[in-house]
Amino acid sequence: KQWYQRRVRAIINLLFKCYFKTNKLHLCKPLILAIESNVAIKDDYTTSERVTFHYFVGMKYMFENEFKGAEKCLSFAFENCHKDCLDNKKKILIYLIPVKITLGFMPKVAILKKYNLTEFVDVVEAVKTGNIKLLNDTIERNSSFFIRAGIYLILEKLKVITLRNLFKKIYLISGSFQMDISRFKAALNWLGLEDVDSDETECILANMINDGYIKGYLSEQHKKIVVSKVNAFPKLKTFL
Repeated sequence: KQWYQRRVRAIINLLFKCYFKTNKLHLCKPLILAIESNVAIKDDYTTSERVTFHYFVGMKYMFENEFKGAEKCLSFAFENCHKDCLDNKKKILIYLIPVKITLGFMPKVAILKKYNLTEFVDVVEAVKTGNIKLLNDTIERNSSFFIRAGIYLILEKLKVITLRNLFKKIYLISGSFQMDISRFKAALNWLGLEDVDSDETECILANMINDGYIKGYLSEQHKKIVVSKVNAFPKLKTFL
C-alpha cells in the first residue's frame, strides 16, 4: 500500500509539471481535488513532495489571480524547501515575490540579492514609491527574464498598484478629501507619462474606484475626486 501511494504521489507531481509545460492548467484541478480528498495520500507526503505540490498549486492560484491562495502555497513551499536547495528556493521566489507585492508586502533587498534576483530590486522600489516610469523601464529592461519566467503579465498588473501608491501619496500630501484631478495628471506627466491627458487620468481614477483600490467618487462637474474619510486607500490584501 505504501509503495502504491508513493507511486501515486510521484505521478501526480509529474502530471503537474507536464500540465504547466503544455499550458493546460485546467487539468490541475482534478489532481488537487484527488490529493485534498485522499487523507491517506495527503498525510503520507514527504516534505519534498509537499513542497512540490504547494509550488505547483501556488502557481496555479497565481495565474488565476487568486493571490491569497498563491501566497499561502508558495510561502509554504519556500519555507519548507531545504535550506541548501538554493536553486529551488530561487524558483519559488520568482513567483512568490510578485504575489507578495500584489498583496502589499515588499520583499527586502537583502533577500533579492541573496538569491540573485536583482531584476526585482527596481520593481519593488517603483511600486513602493509609486514611480510608474521606473516600473515601466524596469519591466522593459528585464522583459526577457520576466517572459522566460512566465510572470511578465503578472508584473504588468503591478502598474495599477504603483499608480494606487502614487495617488495615495498625493492624497497624503494634499491633506484633503477633495482633490483636483489635475493634480494626478500633473504627477503622471512629471513621471514621464506626458501623453496622459485629463480624460485619461479621470478614467484611471474611475477604474481604481470601481476595482476597490480607492474608496470615493468623481465629481465630473468640479473635476475633482472625493475620497472617503475612513480608509480611503484600503489595504490590498483586503480585496485582492
